Amino acid sequence: MATGRRKRGGWLRRVVGAVTVVVVVPLAGSVASVLGQDLDWRTAPRYSIGIAPDPRLVREPVVQVYVARAFGLRGAFGVHSWIAVKRRDAPSFTVFEVIGWRVLHSQSAVSRSHRAPDGLWFGNRPDLLVDLRGDAVEGVIDRIEKAVDSYPYAARYTIWPGPNSNTFTAFVARAVPELKVDLPPTAIGKDYLPFGAVFARAPSGTGWQVSLFGLLGVLVAADEGIEFNVLGLDFGVDFAQPTLRLPGLGRIELTGRKGA
Repeated sequence: MATGRRKRGGWLRRVVGAVTVVVVVPLAGSVASVLGQDLDWRTAPRYSIGIAPDPRLVREPVVQVYVARAFGLRGAFGVHSWIAVKRRDAPSFTVFEVIGWRVLHSQSAVSRSHRAPDGLWFGNRPDLLVDLRGDAVEGVIDRIEKAVDSYPYAARYTIWPGPNSNTFTAFVARAVPELKVDLPPTAIGKDYLPFGAVFARAPSGTGWQVSLFGLLGVLVAADEGIEFNVLGLDFGVDFAQPTLRLPGLGRIELTGRKGA
């Protein structure tokens, strides 16, 4: 009897230790990184960081996808994502994104604006995930605009587990596979599948995923690797890079480089 209890206790300790290393430690580190910051959305900077092409100089069509840490404590857990497009000879970019406060004011959550495509997201630096250019991109922009118009949750927004800004970006990415968007594990809401579906393409279009309401699932794809979703938190391994994909910390290349 004592031996059986020791075996069960040892198994439980291993499980708790694994959860602590994979989930608790990364999230605790992310929370600690934002605590003590002087955060005020009214004064947080939104200026361009200079990685998007200047529409006055670049005539060709351009499509870009960005992510940046969410504002405030939410940034310890997740990112906000958006899509920026510029048609040939257009004087500015059009930025498509979902913003939660718009729903509170009886507006569509889907925002179309001409803000700086590479602007800081309330002080947080964006990462460029996709950069497509050339004549063929005009057709991609057509399909992006069609997907934006068909987004089914324009009147809804839920931080966790979705639908939110990352649900929107993933929805457009699945409809436009040319984007090949590899959203980071910190893009909470990307696994929330529309129309109650449980099976869909991965956002990158290079594999498939099973997801139950964005709370439990698994994704296997060439770009994302293997990723598990537990209560909206994603963790996994991308063997092609190779890269760890962890909740809170995002993508960590085994060479030491850290991403969103």
